Amino acid sequence: MSQAKSGNTVKIHYTGTLDDGTEFDSSAGRDPLEFALGSGQVIPGFDNAVDGMTVGDNKTVTIPAAEAYGERHDQLVQEVPKDALPDEMEPAVGMQLQSQSPDGQIMNLVIVEVEEKTITVDGNHPLAGQALTFAIELVEIA
Repeated sequence: MSQAKSGNTVKIHYTGTLDDGTEFDSSAGRDPLEFALGSGQVIPGFDNAVDGMTVGDNKTVTIPAAEAYGERHDQLVQEVPKDALPDEMEPAVGMQLQSQSPDGQIMNLVIVEVEEKTITVDGNHPLAGQALTFAIELVEIA
């Protein structure tokens, strides 16, 4: 049996859960996830987990935050004046926004608090700071 290795295109089914058992993502009911192993298309810990698997293998791995979406950074939570938003926008908790950093990088933000004159936005990935557990089944190596 051939083993998945860097450069292979693989197809996997997976279910991702948090430490408390909450499911945050799954390929159930969808086509398998297809990606090139070692290409950076998925989080590093996920790449490492699939490396060496053979078709039909199942495994469960827990990926620490550092190999997933990184640690949370408090400096990515900022208060912004409402008047910095477009006039027609009515901000609400959970609304997603995009901003451009001074160096031109696009940042995805989520509104986490709305006050009378300000909003608070969080630029951390929603899964930052969390260990992620994945049940993985390797379906195909291309």
